[in-house]
Amino acid sequence: MSDAPESRRTAARRGSKARIVLWVVLALVLLLILAVAWVGVRGMLAKGHLERAVGDVDTLRSQLTGGDTAGAQETARHLEDEAASARSLTGDPVWGAAQSVPFFGTNLRAVRDVSVIVDEVASDAVSPVAAVIGGLGSDSFAPKNGKIDLQPIEDAQPAVAEATKTLQQARTDAARIDTSGTLSPVTTAVGQLRNALSSASEQAVAANRIVQLAPAMLGHDEDRDYLLLFQNNAELRAGGGIPGAVALLQVKDGAISLGSQASGSSFGPYDEPVLPLTDDTRGLYGDITGRYMQDVTLTPRFDVSAKLAREMWKQRFGQQVDGVLAIDPVTLSYLLRATGPVELPTGDTLTADNAVKLLLSDVYAEYPDPVVQDAFFASAASTVFGKISSGGFDTKAFVSALTESADEGRLRIWSADKAEQRRISGTPVAGELPTATADSSQFAVYLNDSTGAKMDYYLDKSVSVGSSVCRKDGRPTSVVQITIKNTAPADAATSLPRYVTGGGDFGVEPGRIKTLLAAYAPEDAIFLGATKDGKATAVQTASDGGHPVAQLQTLLAPGERLTYRVAFLGEAKYAKAAVQASSTPGVRQTEAEPLTFECEQPLATG
Repeated sequence: MSDAPESRRTAARRGSKARIVLWVVLALVLLLILAVAWVGVRGMLAKGHLERAVGDVDTLRSQLTGGDTAGAQETARHLEDEAASARSLTGDPVWGAAQSVPFFGTNLRAVRDVSVIVDEVASDAVSPVAAVIGGLGSDSFAPKNGKIDLQPIEDAQPAVAEATKTLQQARTDAARIDTSGTLSPVTTAVGQLRNALSSASEQAVAANRIVQLAPAMLGHDEDRDYLLLFQNNAELRAGGGIPGAVALLQVKDGAISLGSQASGSSFGPYDEPVLPLTDDTRGLYGDITGRYMQDVTLTPRFDVSAKLAREMWKQRFGQQVDGVLAIDPVTLSYLLRATGPVELPTGDTLTADNAVKLLLSDVYAEYPDPVVQDAFFASAASTVFGKISSGGFDTKAFVSALTESADEGRLRIWSADKAEQRRISGTPVAGELPTATADSSQFAVYLNDSTGAKMDYYLDKSVSVGSSVCRKDGRPTSVVQITIKNTAPADAATSLPRYVTGGGDFGVEPGRIKTLLAAYAPEDAIFLGATKDGKATAVQTASDGGHPVAQLQTLLAPGERLTYRVAFLGEAKYAKAAVQASSTPGVRQTEAEPLTFECEQPLATG
């Protein structure tokens, strides 16, 4: 009987322990629920801040495009506040601990990473640039009283450089976010961030180069002289067109003016190339590249063309210029959108709509003398430049015109200053050969006229490129296709001026177009073969600075067309890179289209 009370006490103690355990478990469950609720609520709040930050970015883009610098500065401040709030909400200890929970934590880490990146971009990129944006709008490059005020651009250099560095680091950080186990909305958000940063980073790099280069190249520290080549697309050269006229471009602390002008045909022939040519250049384009001003752009390498043109100018005028620029009539037509119509000394009115036809076609019927033609071309460029230097243009349209021209390969710039040239290198205006990276594998098609006339006004072309891994070793096969057509009228031999057709003087029957097509691949690629209209064809294979080249000569009668395909084998490390193709800018330019092909017959055309 004595054991009964002890048993009851033992049972009571056990019951008490059970209740304690129950309460502890219940407390832990409640804490877990509270933690989840805490993270959930803060996550929703952070999501709202991030969404508003995205909205601010869109608003900021519109304000900058519209020239609303005051509004842009206010939006930038709001963006920074929203981004900072999102980072704060995802940075407390509870959120940090929750990141260790399987599955759930992967999503939280991704959201946290996005918040941190957006905050750093807002505080270290957007805000510094916003602080100087009042003095750095699109009007910054508009001359006032014939002069561009370069000081605001120079003042903005540190902020733009820092912003560029921040965006490049943010792009790298975003690429490292682990989305292998994230929910679809989170994965999508990370993808959108990566795309936005990729675009913003590339634009920032371009803007930074302009801001760093512009003051010095526009004579802020000392006067500069540049040689300006006016390229004529009616007679194609790999670098654009034959330099029909050249002029001296003088800049002095933001003031720009055109000086001496001369016909391209008045330079040469020189007995020997004015500068040594590489064996590659000689083999592909001949030593005439360095003996005639009109042939310096036979090579697609603008740095080579610029040095040759600079030396020819020096030998004739005794003046060493600081750099070389090149534009074409299509560029002038783009600039005329910004300036509006201009009246030429001849009485002709040049507009954005008629400039190309007037300068590359009508001029030959109106002015049969080649010397007068070159003078007409030079006067057109001089008149447009005169209006630009006076500030008589729409600045947004002007920037758009230069951007479009650069993207199409119509605007080229080379500086004799090695530090400046390093900054120019890698941009669309540099005129460099195609390269390959993990992200992009570039190819190029260059056209050189062999007609010896101005028939390329009637030459249409289209380019496409595609790539596929067709081998077990993982090396990609890339195919470049170009289709060209002679759109001249059937009676071109008699209906077009002799100067346009060549009159048979260079061995080409009037009305026909003779063209040299060169397909270039990135360095270390291997030429696999080529076809002309689907049939295997012999080509000249060569190398240009380590780039494999396949060159073919074509001859087209009016209405005739031809399709040329070239295949190259790339390196396995570039197998996933997006393929791109550029080409010599003609009178009409189209973007390269994607090309699909069968691995068994990559050179077959449909």
